[in-house]
Amino acid sequence: MRLLSLALLFSLVLTPLIAQKKVVSDDVINDQVRVKLAGDSEIGGMSIQVDVQNGVVTLKGKVRTDKMRSKAEKVAKKVKGVTSVNNRLAVSQD
Repeated sequence: MRLLSLALLFSLVLTPLIAQKKVVSDDVINDQVRVKLAGDSEIGGMSIQVDVQNGVVTLKGKVRTDKMRSKAEKVAKKVKGVTSVNNRLAVSQD
């Protein structure tokens, strides 16, 4: 009985630790970044291309202001699994 209790306690302690180590795939990250960008009230209408390689997100395209450029990067950084953001967005009034 004591061994069973210890095994149960051990599994309860390790389960959250194992769950945290779960790696998010690049495809999932890509989808989530696109959804978050599209859902943002300031940058949702912008044509932003998203590429993900090993958790590194690259943003390409055009936005109207520096504020939009910074906002897009912040939104991307908040997505689970993103390790860094390479912001290659150009500011253009076109």
